[in-house]
Amino acid sequence: MKSHVDTTRTGEAPIPVDVSGAHGELGFDDVPYLSVVVPVYRSETTLPELHRRLTEALRHVTDRYEILFIEDSGGDRSWEVIERLCGEDTRVRGIQLSRNFGQHAATICGIVRASGDWILTLDDDLEHPPEYISALVAKAKEGFELVYAVYPERSHTGWRNWTSSLGRWMFRVAIPNLNYDYSSYRLIRRNTAKALAEFDSPFPFVDGYLAWVTNHYGTVRVDHGQRLHGASNYNFRKLFTHTINIFVTFSDLPLRFATWIGLGAFFVGGIALLAIIFARVLGGISVSGYASVMAGIVAFGGLQLLILGIFGEYLGRMNFKSSKKPLFLVSRTTDRSSRPIRAA
Repeated sequence: MKSHVDTTRTGEAPIPVDVSGAHGELGFDDVPYLSVVVPVYRSETTLPELHRRLTEALRHVTDRYEILFIEDSGGDRSWEVIERLCGEDTRVRGIQLSRNFGQHAATICGIVRASGDWILTLDDDLEHPPEYISALVAKAKEGFELVYAVYPERSHTGWRNWTSSLGRWMFRVAIPNLNYDYSSYRLIRRNTAKALAEFDSPFPFVDGYLAWVTNHYGTVRVDHGQRLHGASNYNFRKLFTHTINIFVTFSDLPLRFATWIGLGAFFVGGIALLAIIFARVLGGISVSGYASVMAGIVAFGGLQLLILGIFGEYLGRMNFKSSKKPLFLVSRTTDRSSRPIRAA
């Protein structure tokens, strides 16, 4: 049974929780930082405001923290902004990937580089209000390995909310151990977070990994913030591709679905064949029909192509994995003593 507790804080600011000198669960006396990991993609206009709100929110939690901005090669001036913020704030660290590897790969890159005893991840578009960090920390002090910020209502467009709800329902069917509530706004204990680097898949899904590592998680209800600039970088095509990748990587349901379709088609075809034989013997069929033959060929030919396509998706991913390509490559960082590395 999944360990899950829901804390309702919707519509009110979270109560500040000062753990800068705390002992016990969070262990900030042993490890010097709470690490905040922010994957960045085309967010040059939101980064200064995000940094301001983060530092203000973290001031109520601890003075021993770091902020890691992982620039996922979006092609705008985000890296220049990150370098400026690093010059103004010594607690800010910047990492730029060699090309666009995707949000989940960038998040894992930040987790690998993070130093904190607890690691917080959130998006760069201000839809994840930093003011709730103290509430996530308070929930973690209750003994949870993982704490999610969840939203009773989302500020996305209608089609985005509908497709997200449909996708989550499908994921719960295909991946039974997936945490019921999940979001990219999460607080993770260090040992749990670092385990994500051990997964070897070219199609990463952070929450799928976390569901495999632990199901002892809590949630905090928060208000969904408004995007101040631009539109979401996740269009329908990217969301659809991400959904297919999750299904094929984390579930064998498509393969079982292909098996069920094949068995169903076999039984239907067998019954139809027996019916045709009996009708022919009894004299019910005198001339074979062109339409029925072509309909059978088209239907069963399409079914075979569908099943072959499903098997092809799995074979393609096996080929990607066997190539041993790194999950991400670091191009440059703002750390003076660092050099480009790749994920283990």
